[in-house]
Amino acid sequence: MDTDELTAILQEVRDRVRTRHPESPASGGGLPDLMPLLHARDAAEAKVAAIGTVNPRAGGPLNWLAQQAKKAVARALDWHVREQVEFNRNVMACVQATLEALEETRRTLAAFGQIQEETRELKDIRSHWVDWRQEWEHRLVVNETKLLRGLAELNAAFQHRTGQNESFFREQIKLQHTDFEGALDRYGMDIQKRLWADMERIRKDYDHLIHSELRLIRQRAATSQPSAAAPPSPPPPMPPPAQPEFDYARFAERFRGSEDYVKKGQQFYLPYFTGCREVLDIGCGRGEFLELMRDAGVAAHGIDLSRESVDLCRQKGFEADVADLFVYLADLPEASLDGIFSAQVVEHLPPERLPDMIRLAASRLQRDGVLAIETPNPECLAIFASHFYLDPTHTRPVPHALLAFYMEEYGLGGIEVHRLSPAIESMPALAGLAEDFREAFFGGLDYAIIGRKL
Repeated sequence: MDTDELTAILQEVRDRVRTRHPESPASGGGLPDLMPLLHARDAAEAKVAAIGTVNPRAGGPLNWLAQQAKKAVARALDWHVREQVEFNRNVMACVQATLEALEETRRTLAAFGQIQEETRELKDIRSHWVDWRQEWEHRLVVNETKLLRGLAELNAAFQHRTGQNESFFREQIKLQHTDFEGALDRYGMDIQKRLWADMERIRKDYDHLIHSELRLIRQRAATSQPSAAAPPSPPPPMPPPAQPEFDYARFAERFRGSEDYVKKGQQFYLPYFTGCREVLDIGCGRGEFLELMRDAGVAAHGIDLSRESVDLCRQKGFEADVADLFVYLADLPEASLDGIFSAQVVEHLPPERLPDMIRLAASRLQRDGVLAIETPNPECLAIFASHFYLDPTHTRPVPHALLAFYMEEYGLGGIEVHRLSPAIESMPALAGLAEDFREAFFGGLDYAIIGRKL
C-alpha cells in the first residue's frame, strides 16, 4: 500500500467522524461565549474612568463659575472617594484577570476538543486497522509475487540471452577456426604447389643443361677425330605402306572401337595440351583428337598416310593433310610447335626409323612443348593373344623403356608413363588371377608416354 492510498483512507475516516459529530469542540460550538462579559468590562472601566471628572458645559461666565464650583467640590471630596476609586480599579483588574483566565481555559478546552477528535479518529483507525492490515498484507503478497515473477522472467530471459550469445560466440569461433584452417591449408597447398613447380622447373633446367653438355661433349669428341667419317645423310623418306585390300575404316571401327569410345579415352590427354597454340596430330585417323582439341579451343593440324582418313577429317571441318611424318616434320621450322600427339602409330614404324621420329619431333617443339605417344603395351601379355596381331600393318610393339630412352636422348625430360585400357575390362576372366600377378602381366592394354622439351 502506497502513501496516496493511506492518505485517502485517513481522509475518509475524518469525513466519517465529522459527519457523526458535527458539534465538536474544535468548531467552538460547545464553549461559552465571552463577548457579553467583555462588553460589561468595557462599560465598567468607562465608569471608573469617569469618577472625579466634571461634565462639560457651554461657555459663558455663569457656566464658568458653575464649573469652577464643581471642580472645587470634586477636589474637596477626593479624600472621601479615593478608596472607592482604588477598589473599583482593583475590581476591574480582577475582572480582567478573570477574563484572561477564562480565555486561556477556553483555548485549553478547544485544544482538548481537538485532541478528543483526534482520539476518536485514532480509535476509528484502530478499529479498522485489522482490515487494513489484512488488505495491506494481501497487496504486499501480490506485489511481492509480481516482483518475484518479474525477476524470475528477467533471470530466465537473461539466461536465455546469455546462452544464445555463448552459442553464437562458439559458432563464430568455430567458423573462424574452420576458415583459418581452410586458409592455412590453401596457403600451405599453394606454397607446396609453387615449390613443386619450382622443383619441376629446376629439374627441367637441370635436365636441359645435362642434355646440352652431353651434346656438346659428343660434338667435341666428333671434331677431335680427324679421320671421322662425315655424318650420315638423313634416311630417305619412308615409302607409304601398301594399303590393305579390305576397308580399313570398317576394320578400325570393329577392332579399335567407335569414335565416341576413342574420344572418351583421349580425354586423358586434354590437361597436357590445354593452353597450347599449335598442336600436330601424327596419324590423325578419323579425327577424334582433332575434335577434342577444337572443343578445347586449341589450334590443331593432322597428318595421315590414308587419304580416306584425311578426307573424312576435312569433311568434319578439321585441318588435315596426306603426308609422311618424316617429310612433314623435316619441312617444319624448328621450335614451331608446342604440342605433338601420336596415337597407335609407332608400332607401325620400322624399329630403325623410330629414333628419327623422336629426334624430328623433339627438334620441332618449343621449350616446354609436350610430346605424347600412345601405343600398345608389350608388358601386357593379353595384347599378343587378342589385339596386337589383329592389325596386319603392325610391325612390332615398342616397350616404354625404349621410347623413354629415345626421348631423353633427344632432349625431352619429365617423362611420364601411364597404363591405359585395363585388360580386365575386356577380359573378365583375368579377375581370377592374383592382383599383383594380373597387374604385372595383364595390366593396361595400351600405355601413354609423355615428355616435355628441355
